[in-house]
Amino acid sequence: MAPAAKVQQRKGIVPAPRLAGWGLALLLGVFSGGARAEWPDAGLLFDEFDLTLAPGKRLEAAGPFFYQEQQESTRLWAVPPVLSYARDPERESRELDFLYPVMTYTRLGEQYRWQFLQLLSFAGGPTQEETARDRFTLFPLYFQQRSSDPNRNYTAMVPFYGRLQHRLFRDEIFFVAFPLYSQTRKRDVVTDNYLVPFFHLRHGEGLRGWQLWPLAGKEHKEVTTRTNDFNEVTLVGGHDHFFALWPLYFSHRDGIGTTNEQRQLASLPAYCRLRSPLRDSTTVIWPFFNYVDDREKKYREWDAPWPLVVFARGEGKTTSRVWPFYSRAQDAKRESVFYLWPIYKYNHLHSPPLDRRRTRIGFFLYSDLTEVNTETGAARRRIHCWPLYTQRRDFNGNHRVQVLALLEPFLPANPGIERNYSPLWSVWRAEKNVRTGARSQSLLWNLYRREVTPEAKKCSLLFGLFQYQSDSTNRHLRVGYLPGKRTKTPAPAQATGAAERRSRDGPGSPD
Repeated sequence: MAPAAKVQQRKGIVPAPRLAGWGLALLLGVFSGGARAEWPDAGLLFDEFDLTLAPGKRLEAAGPFFYQEQQESTRLWAVPPVLSYARDPERESRELDFLYPVMTYTRLGEQYRWQFLQLLSFAGGPTQEETARDRFTLFPLYFQQRSSDPNRNYTAMVPFYGRLQHRLFRDEIFFVAFPLYSQTRKRDVVTDNYLVPFFHLRHGEGLRGWQLWPLAGKEHKEVTTRTNDFNEVTLVGGHDHFFALWPLYFSHRDGIGTTNEQRQLASLPAYCRLRSPLRDSTTVIWPFFNYVDDREKKYREWDAPWPLVVFARGEGKTTSRVWPFYSRAQDAKRESVFYLWPIYKYNHLHSPPLDRRRTRIGFFLYSDLTEVNTETGAARRRIHCWPLYTQRRDFNGNHRVQVLALLEPFLPANPGIERNYSPLWSVWRAEKNVRTGARSQSLLWNLYRREVTPEAKKCSLLFGLFQYQSDSTNRHLRVGYLPGKRTKTPAPAQATGAAERRSRDGPGSPD
């Protein structure tokens, strides 16, 4: 041995390899089988516990950077904010997130979808009409579908050539050298576009039209009939549309052949008029002066200018608005109020069995949402105070509080946010299960953790250095990661018998 090494040993200096070995032995002791079965708590390093709000278990390690959870048939593990994976064999579902929402994969039964930045995606699965269908999209350049029905196959390479079905809000799209030529179909209406969007020809059942935008355009549709899903023949009204120098002048006649034919004439911004059996509207110097008489919904409205200054009165609607200072609008189902928008805003929807109330201050700075089932009386509530905290209570009365909520107020009840980002800033978590009586609190990723059930209590402090646990028969206190002292709590009947014997035999008699 070298002289320097001997000097170090004589002075009590521990060699680095031996110190590392002691540290490894300590960690192995902490996570060894016997110790883990009894005390699987090391706070930030490692902690395993029962879920509070649902049956199941959760394991957390390396602070907020790893966890796994089993809840009934669902298994979930995550490395926030990089990766998460959830699987439920009973529902035949899988979810994979990578840097959510950069890349996601979801599968439910035979239906699946994978996407990257919503630009590159694969999707597919059987439908009611097809035993198999697979889609590939590189938006907005390439679209492809392959189906068990060859008539539903399509390929489109933008802008050169292609055909699509049930994409981009159209039943069918065909194009060559887009935007030079394209043809779209929606139901029975077919539109041939030349040099989109300037010129088109349109035809359909009883319909003919053309436009040279923005110079002029005209369209006419005859009155036709259609058989609905109940095999009933219904009337489809006709229309006449014309515009010149859009949007300066247009004339519309809609609902021809029905009981509510509408005629609208506009020469903007000077004048606009709409007349029908159920509603009249007149606008002068749009949008500054507008008057509405709605005989169907039974209200009258004055706007000057819309939508900044609005007053409406009647059975169907009552509104008083001077934006941004004050507004109050109400109809049979809805109520909306704001003061100094967007400082304070209140919305109420009453549509049995749902009664929904929401109060917001500064849009997302503070939000309080309550939803009540008017038939059962059950209620749930969600409160956000960005970025300080969020709390929620479900219809069963279960309650959860989280301190620091950076994204939850903007995307409430978003599973991707809750899985991949919420653990990173949840410095305080508190949960309460009303049905089981279980409660739990966690500070700084289990620097302090407390769990309480009707049968037992458990507390861990300083990442598990100080731990206490008790139930109806035992109490256990441990300091450090070494086995602690266990004491047995006498049962109530035993304690009573012992007290009676001491009283009978005297204070000096043994039990």
